[in-house]
Amino acid sequence: MTSTETGTPTLSGERADLLDALGKHRFFLRFTARELTDEQAAQRPTVSALSLGGLLKHVTDSEEAWVRFIEDGPDAMTGNGKSWAEWTEQDYAEREKTFALQPGETLAGVLARYEEVARRTDELIATVDLDLSQPLPEAPWYAPGTSWSVRRVLMHLVAETAQHSGHADIIREALDGAKSMG
Repeated sequence: MTSTETGTPTLSGERADLLDALGKHRFFLRFTARELTDEQAAQRPTVSALSLGGLLKHVTDSEEAWVRFIEDGPDAMTGNGKSWAEWTEQDYAEREKTFALQPGETLAGVLARYEEVARRTDELIATVDLDLSQPLPEAPWYAPGTSWSVRRVLMHLVAETAQHSGHADIIREALDGAKSMG
């Protein structure tokens, strides 16, 4: 079905449900960062090494990587052209930087990138075959020979976004007492 006003697909059923669930959790994650300064978004007020800015970057990077996986297969997951087994300490140190705001990064910039990645994901969900399956990359955290369908990847994105929205809510409450979800 297509909207006669915009020419874009009008989604229903499973696709609409997946987009709705992902959209709600994205909203809560973004809402948690409302009215924060860049300095607050970079703070780590709990025993965790995570900040709100870092969580937003991580969720954005993860969603982008899973979209690449859907489109290009397991080689797209590592992001540096190496298998996980080939990663060095330096590779892991570089990855750790993605969990925190770096000098020159702003909360507004991170949120804008998240919006762009979300838009691209939503466009893909509207058209991709949900039964399409790709083998997961070889990594210690995946069972050998496991494949995931697009549907399974999207359920994982919903779960990960929801989980990190909860983390963000705790960090925000520790920062200034504001709550996002209750």
